[in-house]
Amino acid sequence: MLYHLLYGLHDQAGWLSGLNVLRYTSTRILLATLTGLLLTLLLYPWFIRTLQRIQLGQVVRDDGPESHLAKRGTPTMGGSLIIFAVILPTVAWSDLGNPFVLLATLVTAGFGVIGFLDDFLKIRKKSSGGLGSRWKFLGQFVVATGVVAYLYGGDIMPDAIRYRLALPLSDFYSAQISLPPWLYWVFSVIVIVGASNAVNLTDGLDGLAIGPTIISAGTFLALTYAAGTMLAGFDIARYLNIPHIPGVGELSIYCGAMCGAGVGFLWYNTYPASVFMGDVGSLPLGAGLGFLAVASKNEFTLLIVGGIFVLETVSVIVQVASFKLTGKRVFKMAPIHHHFELKGWAEPKVIVRFWIISFALALVALATLKLR
Repeated sequence: MLYHLLYGLHDQAGWLSGLNVLRYTSTRILLATLTGLLLTLLLYPWFIRTLQRIQLGQVVRDDGPESHLAKRGTPTMGGSLIIFAVILPTVAWSDLGNPFVLLATLVTAGFGVIGFLDDFLKIRKKSSGGLGSRWKFLGQFVVATGVVAYLYGGDIMPDAIRYRLALPLSDFYSAQISLPPWLYWVFSVIVIVGASNAVNLTDGLDGLAIGPTIISAGTFLALTYAAGTMLAGFDIARYLNIPHIPGVGELSIYCGAMCGAGVGFLWYNTYPASVFMGDVGSLPLGAGLGFLAVASKNEFTLLIVGGIFVLETVSVIVQVASFKLTGKRVFKMAPIHHHFELKGWAEPKVIVRFWIISFALALVALATLKLR
């Protein structure tokens, strides 16, 4: 929006010629990041007061750690402002004719609606149940399937690489591994829905989910930029032996907006939190990361960079399976961040150590670009 408006003035005489810099993706990444950051830093004080006035407080599960009972009543659904601060800068500074940008905003908004309904019903019922899991998953699969169908059903993705898998540590152009179209569609939908719920499971401590989300978004900023950007005729993707996908570099602006909005939110969500993101934040942020992985063919790299989200999800699966099969629990409580809390770790220690692990995993994911 702003990009199209301002860049159209760059050929005017005088100082307006400096607007030519907007043609560079890197410039618009910085602008989107700063816009997302300023929106959240400036609007959250008002937004938190509004949530308090209309009494949208957190509902705490009765079977959780006792220390969490003090969090009851803390303003929740703060993720709705994060989503606004992600979508607005993306729309403002991206090429709106780019289909990848359209799909990223659609998946974010779609999962945001599902998360909003879930949070709203939790508050209305004064229960941690919210939207029934059957309806929640149905909505997620409908949105993800629609996005994947648009991505692969048209001419957005090049035919030569459309259904090929890109594996970390392998040369994409030498290791030609393809899936049947129907299986790749199913795989892509599962990646988006799985990432969405993995971030949602991680959102249990102050700042725990948003930290790895920021780190993951920053990593995908580099991955999407490399996959879709040509610099003075130089093909970065071909040099790194990763798939070159025309247009996907514009998603790095979406990543920048997510980083900026996430950092601004963290200012108010850091321990002790003044506001929680709720499902309206965690579900669309996770879905956005999943879509970035699918669109840039980094589905397996997502397992590395989002390792904390994977760990949290696996801990729940293991706990449930173990209890059903043997009647015994592997962890004191799942997801695993509660296990460490009950072992005596202070909440800030759990959070920061998980951030450190996430940062290390992001470095490993980026290192795979050179180890092929």
